Amino acid sequence: MILYPAIDLKDGQCVRLLKGEMTQATVFNDNPAAQARAFVAQGAEWLHLVDLNGAFAGTPVNAAAVEEILDGVHIPCQLGGGIRDMATIEAWLKRGLSRVILGTVAVEDPDLVRKAAAAFPGQVAVGIDARNGRVATKGWAEETDVEVTALARQFEDAGVAAIIYTDINRDGAMQGPNVAATADLARAVHIPVIASGGVSHVQDLIALRDCGAALDGAISGRALYDGKLDLAEAIAVLKARS
Repeated sequence: MILYPAIDLKDGQCVRLLKGEMTQATVFNDNPAAQARAFVAQGAEWLHLVDLNGAFAGTPVNAAAVEEILDGVHIPCQLGGGIRDMATIEAWLKRGLSRVILGTVAVEDPDLVRKAAAAFPGQVAVGIDARNGRVATKGWAEETDVEVTALARQFEDAGVAAIIYTDINRDGAMQGPNVAATADLARAVHIPVIASGGVSHVQDLIALRDCGAALDGAISGRALYDGKLDLAEAIAVLKARS
């Protein structure tokens, strides 16, 4: 199981939100590229990047910060936020991203997800962000009536690389991940699932790993910045007990 350190970008800075609220942003580093290098130095094998402004705007906003990260590290990076057309998908993958994450368009234009996954095998993931089991879009600002599992199942035969499932109510709250909901989703589909939201301690990672469903990985942000989760130790634990 891979641990993905999160770098959430707002106004060119590395921040963490509380439950997806842009007004509840804490700045942890004003140099995202330096933060990325620090994670790599601690043993990160992947980085999870989010353009928060882009998620609201519907188009990339923190491109300069993302490009600095891509130029400064040599491990795979995945990016979500503001990626809503084929031209943007292609441009980011050509720029060096290993994987793009499609969230809002997975609800609004599922055909685009299928076309992108076919055009770029292994490089397109679906981001499913939910409150109380219902999908939220546009930077989590708009709630839908779409149920998580129903959305995921639409892409079973599309060839997407992964589903990144975020429980918004757990994100940044340091209350632990929603293990049960994540496991239920992983059992419901054959697409690899990455857990996001609430990972606060090594025990959370072990709980996800041992949830009874095969998870591809987990994302953690605030716990790494607050020092409650040591990245190198967490990676070592997952490798030792996998």
